[in-house]
Amino acid sequence: MAEKQQKETKEKAPAAEKQPKAPKEKVAAPTAEKQPKYVSRMRTFYDKEIRPALAKELEISNPMAIPRVEKIVLNMGVGEAITNKKVLEDAVKELTAIAGQKPVINKARKSIATFKLRQGMPIGTSVILRKERMYDFLDRLISVALPRVKDFRGISGKAFDGRGNYSLGIKDFMIFPEIDFNKVETTKGLNVTICTTARNDKEAKALLKMFGMPFNN
Repeated sequence: MAEKQQKETKEKAPAAEKQPKAPKEKVAAPTAEKQPKYVSRMRTFYDKEIRPALAKELEISNPMAIPRVEKIVLNMGVGEAITNKKVLEDAVKELTAIAGQKPVINKARKSIATFKLRQGMPIGTSVILRKERMYDFLDRLISVALPRVKDFRGISGKAFDGRGNYSLGIKDFMIFPEIDFNKVETTKGLNVTICTTARNDKEAKALLKMFGMPFNN
């Protein structure tokens, strides 16, 4: 009897109301802090000091016509690579250290029997620098590397190509502080070509001179 009463009581008891589930709080995904964009000090110098001074000196009213450095090409010819591949491998490592960017390997365009050179053989390495790396290299070249040349008396101011581009030949690439002379087996030369947007050599020379390029004439 008691069991029957307990059963009836359970049947009559109101069903417990279902409590609504609390909504899950959305946890915002962690966002990486944006690092400030790196700007070379030489680029800042160009924007703040050189541009206005150059526009005044050359009497240029259009801001887009003010000359600027567009790119810098570094080229290292390695003739010994024909008989010794390790020389080329070392050149690639050394140019990478100087430029801060991996270079490409240059191959012969045609065969020259006198030099035992066949078309397609690797004969050098080169790299093209733009934007911040270009400005950083220009900064190191003018401020650090060139002053380390023995008996340095400046560089020629006549090595322009007529279209506003300047070429500089460096006999010993070890003037760059990035090179560890203890690890260098063969001394190599380096050719530097600075390409600008200048309309002529006069404008290009004025631009490079304001960067601090030590011309001797």
